[in-house]
Order: sequence, then C-alpha cells, then structure tokens
Amino acid sequence: MHRVLTPLALGLSVLSLTACSPKTPPRTETQPPPAPPIRVPPGCESSQAGEYYHAENPAFRYYGEDDGGTLSLAVVRARPEGGAEVPDAGAASIVLQRTPQGFVGETRATGFTGSGAPCPVVFPTEVVTCADTGLTLRSAASASIDEGCRPAPSGAPAVRLQQVLLRGSPDAGT
Repeated sequence: MHRVLTPLALGLSVLSLTACSPKTPPRTETQPPPAPPIRVPPGCESSQAGEYYHAENPAFRYYGEDDGGTLSLAVVRARPEGGAEVPDAGAASIVLQRTPQGFVGETRATGFTGSGAPCPVVFPTEVVTCADTGLTLRSAASASIDEGCRPAPSGAPAVRLQQVLLRGSPDAGT
C-alpha cells in the first residue's frame, strides 16, 4: 500500500500545481519620456516672421519666415541707388530653431581662403531677445578656414557679437 500512496501523492501534487494558472506579470507600457521643454527668451514663442533691417547698416535687409519651430531669415542688400532689394550669389541666410537649449542655429555665408577661393562657412547664432521692435542676435563675427574650405586647425576662438535687427523697413533717407 505504501507503493500506491507515493505515486498517488506525487500525481496529486503535480496536478495541483498544473491546475493553478500561472500569474502573468503586470503589463507595463513603456512610453517615451516627455520632450524637454522649449526654452527661448520671452516673446520669442510667437511668430517672428516679417521684414527687418540691420540697426547699424540699414542696407542689410532680412526677410523672415517662421513656422513656429524654425525662423529662417533671408539676407538681402539694398541697392545703393535705391530700387529693388536683391540677394546676391553669396547672400547669407540665418536658420534658428526653438529648442530646449534656446533659440539657436546658424548663419550660413560665403567666406574666402587666403588665396581668395570662396567657401561656405557657418557661424553659430542665437536669439538673445525678441521684442516688438525687433530681434537681437548673437553670432560669431568671423571664422578661420584653410585652403580646403575646412575650419582652420588653429586660431583664436571666434568673437561673438550682438546684431540688432529692427522690424519693418528703414526710414527714407537712411
């Protein structure tokens, strides 16, 4: 009788273990972390689209398009004799994005090597203030490039200067 009990007890234990449904682990839905908040100077949240001119040199005009995330400024130069403003082949452009690191981007322009060869250059640029009267930008004032149009391996770090762009067109006579 002892022999029958052992297989019977073992069978009942296995049956009781298999009769219980296994516990399923709780479902955890992983969601991506929220995007970091956009940090821009006060007033820069709204559209900055429109026409601007440089406060120190009104011959430089800027046409801004703003999609809410990116501000693109096309740079044109007024003709000395008046008339239509036209971008030249080496015209600069400024592209700025609203990011968690600020309202930042770059100015793209044409620079020249020591031998005079034209090269595309990029200057880091950021928006410092947005006001009803215009924008204040901070951008590198120069860039060092070698004969291969690459950033020069040595040289002083670029000085960043503030540039004030005023809304609208300059008064007649400037």
